[in-house]
Amino acid sequence: MRKVYLLLLLVISSLSFAQRTVTISTDHVVQTMDGFGGSDAWRTQFVGKNWPEQKKNAIADLLFSKEIDANGNPKGIGLSIWRFNLGAGSAEQGENSKVSDEWRRSECFLNADGTYDFSKQEGQRWFLQAAKKRGVEKFLIFTNSPPVHMTNNGLSFASQKNKLNLKDGAIPKFADFLVQSIQGLEKKEGIKFDYVSPINEPQWEWMPKHGDTNSQEGTPATNQEIYDLTKSLSEKLKAKKMSTEIVIAEAAQIDYLYENVNAENRDNQIDFFFGKTKTNVTKFSNVKNVILGHSYFTTWPIERQVLSRKLIAAEVKQKPGLKYWQSEYCILENPGENEIPGGSGGGRDLGMQTALFVARLIHNDIAVANAASWQWWTSITRVDYKDGLIYLDDGKSNGGTEPNYVKNDGEFHDSKLLWALGNYSLFVRPGMQRIEIPNQNELDVANDVMLTAYKDIQNKKLIVVAVNCGKEAQKYKLDLSKGTLKNNEFTPYVTSDSSNLKKANSQKINNLEIPAKSVVTFVGEFE
Repeated sequence: MRKVYLLLLLVISSLSFAQRTVTISTDHVVQTMDGFGGSDAWRTQFVGKNWPEQKKNAIADLLFSKEIDANGNPKGIGLSIWRFNLGAGSAEQGENSKVSDEWRRSECFLNADGTYDFSKQEGQRWFLQAAKKRGVEKFLIFTNSPPVHMTNNGLSFASQKNKLNLKDGAIPKFADFLVQSIQGLEKKEGIKFDYVSPINEPQWEWMPKHGDTNSQEGTPATNQEIYDLTKSLSEKLKAKKMSTEIVIAEAAQIDYLYENVNAENRDNQIDFFFGKTKTNVTKFSNVKNVILGHSYFTTWPIERQVLSRKLIAAEVKQKPGLKYWQSEYCILENPGENEIPGGSGGGRDLGMQTALFVARLIHNDIAVANAASWQWWTSITRVDYKDGLIYLDDGKSNGGTEPNYVKNDGEFHDSKLLWALGNYSLFVRPGMQRIEIPNQNELDVANDVMLTAYKDIQNKKLIVVAVNCGKEAQKYKLDLSKGTLKNNEFTPYVTSDSSNLKKANSQKINNLEIPAKSVVTFVGEFE
């Protein structure tokens, strides 16, 4: 009986390690990548302003550094896009802002008397400089609300449904605020803002949920209001001869981009802004031909994750030259204990299970939805939630929400999620081309091994990112449709339970191993 059992184990083992052959169509370019990013909201305002220099710089290294140490291991994840939150002024209002969490309030460069003060947002500006010093290529500035001096209710969140929280006729003033903020910040910091995103998640109401308070700045907006603001902002950027590109519409869920969700004139945004309509925004200067959406609440179950991304890709494909960016995500769903510890976004997790949940989404957003950019929501968090890449605490708990908790100092922790994102962000740089890997069944590979491939023409490199959600290691042989690799080998960088984007020994292209529950980036050089 023991012999039969051992023989059975041997057969199972040999089956799981049976080599798979995959073809990479190196001559079939699917898309050009625009980079990977993260947001500074909201915690950088206190970390950047108050924390000790050594710790701030160590955090910045983790997010932005592209350096490789003496052993060949990356120092950080080399984000190529940094999102700067342009505040509405709830911080200056204090308790009167009715934003319940001080850490979610934000300063505004525009004062009540109409003057600008670019010494504000000090902590965020520190991280801007840290990103610049470490070679971040692209900077995006975004708002959650117009300045409180311009809003209907004098607050940074709304009192009316389905209406931009802005005084009548004030769209040009809001556009002027955006332009002057970009100009002032660029002059003070010596940083070029490549993109401006004027509206965030317009499908949510952003109205008080408990009493008369809200948890953060925010405003709804109709498609027509977004169009009018885009038109005004375009005219002002053009008049100032600025090259900053407008990106819209930061949809709260991606289904708002491609279908009629609730007939509130805040959906079907791809067709409204980029279709054969009077409201096509590509006629305006400074508008980038890209639509932005957030992956929230469309990731589970896996069947929905795959189908909704196929639908967005099909809709985008019908619009000439249009691209899609997944521009904000953290875990808000409740996929259950089998998927992530705690079963939901609540309860921080620094481990590999959560990292794999997100890595699978990154893969599907890129490979299925055809996202040319993938951006995380809040890069630094202090709460007991799965919303950060780097986690802050006092060394005694898993996070807190009391106003003074880690306000001036504390401990910080990297996460496997940080490094798993790094498997993409550090290696897949802006301008690289994603190339086709045919015959991958999206649903079949979602709980197995998912592969994407990219070529760097300038540096003659081939990058392959593998996400193995399975419980077994897998062996692969890669066939290239065109070209050969130097020495026929790849250098792997592995993120797993025991490894943070660590360089491993070189492997031959016809004998690659992808460990169980890991994300691996294979880097090869074309001959």
